[in-house]
Amino acid sequence: TPSVPVIPRHHCLSLPQFPGFDDLYCKFCFVYGQDWVPTAGLEEGISQITSKSDIAPTTLVWNFPIDITFKSTNPSGWPQIVVSVYGPDFFGNDVVRGYGAVHIPFTPGRHTRTIAMFVPESTSTLQKFTSWFTGRRPEFTDPRVVAQGEGREVTRVRSQGFVTISFNVVTKDMKKLGYDVSPSDMQNPSLVPVTEGIHKY
Repeated sequence: TPSVPVIPRHHCLSLPQFPGFDDLYCKFCFVYGQDWVPTAGLEEGISQITSKSDIAPTTLVWNFPIDITFKSTNPSGWPQIVVSVYGPDFFGNDVVRGYGAVHIPFTPGRHTRTIAMFVPESTSTLQKFTSWFTGRRPEFTDPRVVAQGEGREVTRVRSQGFVTISFNVVTKDMKKLGYDVSPSDMQNPSLVPVTEGIHKY
């Protein structure tokens, strides 16, 4: 049977923007549907710590490469990358500075995506004070929940920072399964069956 390998080459986590924070590192993992199988590369990992520079005091740079290859016969459950950013608090404890997720682009080529990051919030003033005093801030036990909708509507969050990811995507055998991932309008790429674009006259 033909497969639909999505082969993102050399993703690069870079340009985190977290005003007021420094010495940040990133954990990443992938979330994908049950028909998807990683065939090469790492499904999760951790970057180095990055610090602000005098040249760009509001921007940090990781330039951390990620290689992974997926294989599937079904586009449902297209892979997402989940990013969790951590850094030291006032007491020197590593605390979460942001969560975010984005789908790997559908179309082959080089793409850049900026992810708006967020952190969970305590639901009461007492919990906020206790978490500040003990140095234990709210965080998800499994960051993959960020890429799933279930239960997210009851989670209180606050926006905090951005992470920009560069993608280099290669696909193979998509048309054999009837999918066209090279639309003429590159501003609005979509994953549509080839047969939908055929009109009878």
